[in-house]
Amino acid sequence: MLHEPDHTVMQEFLPDEPATQAAGARLAQVLKPGMVMTLSGDLGAGKTTLTRAILRSMGVNGRIKSPTYSLVEPYVISNLYLYHFDFYRFEDPDEWEASGFRDCFREDSICLIEWPEKAAGSLPAPDIALTLSWVGEGRSLQLNALSKAGKLCLNQYAQLT
Repeated sequence: MLHEPDHTVMQEFLPDEPATQAAGARLAQVLKPGMVMTLSGDLGAGKTTLTRAILRSMGVNGRIKSPTYSLVEPYVISNLYLYHFDFYRFEDPDEWEASGFRDCFREDSICLIEWPEKAAGSLPAPDIALTLSWVGEGRSLQLNALSKAGKLCLNQYAQLT
C-alpha cells in the first residue's frame, strides 16, 4: 500500500501573474469554511492578486476591491462568508480588538488576512500561513500548514499542482 505524502510546508515558483492567479484558483478548491489563511510578503509581491483569484474562483462576481482603506471587504456566496482583510494601515495591534473583527471568524466563514503581522498577537491562529516573495521577475509561494485543517488543505492542494 502506498503512503500518501503528508504536506505541512509547500513551496512553488510562480513565474508571472497568470501563474499567481492559477495558484489562487487551486487554493479556492481546497479552502473550507472555518479556515483562516494569512498572506505575508513585501509590498507588490502578489498577495492581493492571489486573494482576488481565490475569491473569483469561489464565485465572487463583480469588482473585488483591495481593503487597504476599509480594512475588510466581506463577500457572501450562498451560506459561506468570505472576509478579505488588509491590515497594512494598522498602526497598533490593539486596533484589531477595537474593530469588532473577531465576529468574522466563524465556522461558516473563510478569512484571508493580508499583513497579519500588523495585528500580531490579536488574530486567531491561522490554518495556513502563506508567504509570497520575489524571485527574479517571478514569485516564490510558500504555504505552511499550522493546523489539522491546514494540513488537509495542503495535501489536497498538492494533488492539484
